[in-house]
Amino acid sequence: MIIFEQKKAIGIITLNRPETFNSFVQKMAMDLQSKLEICKDNDEIRCIILTGHGKAFCAGQDLKEAIDPDGPEIEKIVNEHYNPIIKQIREIEKPVLAAVNGVAAGAGANLALACDLVVAAKSASFIQAFSKIGLIPDSGGTFFLPRLVGLPRATALMMTGEKVMAMDAEKMGMIYKTYEDSEFKDQAMTLADHLSSMPTKGLGLIKKLLNESLSSNLYSQLEREGEMQVLASKTDDHKEGIKAFLEKRKPKFSGK
Repeated sequence: MIIFEQKKAIGIITLNRPETFNSFVQKMAMDLQSKLEICKDNDEIRCIILTGHGKAFCAGQDLKEAIDPDGPEIEKIVNEHYNPIIKQIREIEKPVLAAVNGVAAGAGANLALACDLVVAAKSASFIQAFSKIGLIPDSGGTFFLPRLVGLPRATALMMTGEKVMAMDAEKMGMIYKTYEDSEFKDQAMTLADHLSSMPTKGLGLIKKLLNESLSSNLYSQLEREGEMQVLASKTDDHKEGIKAFLEKRKPKFSGK
């Protein structure tokens, strides 16, 4: 249900239930948690791509499992399937890139929005589909979306369940970039390759600071920036960056 491969310094995680638009069942959720943990612990992996196989990125929860009397209850689905994944994405001190190849609906949309960067094929779309079946957005949707597009727009998208095409999502600041479908895979890989060649420790510190900023204030953030800058200045990549600048050459960062 998950395809995992490593290309150079990039860990590629592909959701693989195309017959159900990559909707989640328990096994796929647990497998994704496992693959994220592998990427976290492998120092050779310096960037993670999360994408979908087939026409969809992820259609959220497989409703057949959700209503199965022998299946997991909704509390378990939220607390044990989705929440750990969102926490992993935010806590991994490496860039996580969502490459949204098609529809991202419900928990699938919010899975993408939890990533550090989101790029999408032009034909892709984002749908907060929860209200259409009497549910509320989960997987961090009520946290991320208002911070990305503002409270009024987030409220409207969540209450109406309106489909947002990729180019509109880019314009409203929901995602980073949109690419033509024919160029999408290559462009996403080019971006991931660039991120994987950057100073990984420094990017991890940036991610940590941005996470903290969501519940912090200016004075606390200024203090934390000072603390993190000290840590960044002690990395091998900082030394290499300075040396390369003085020698007028392109730096070769090691991620350390």
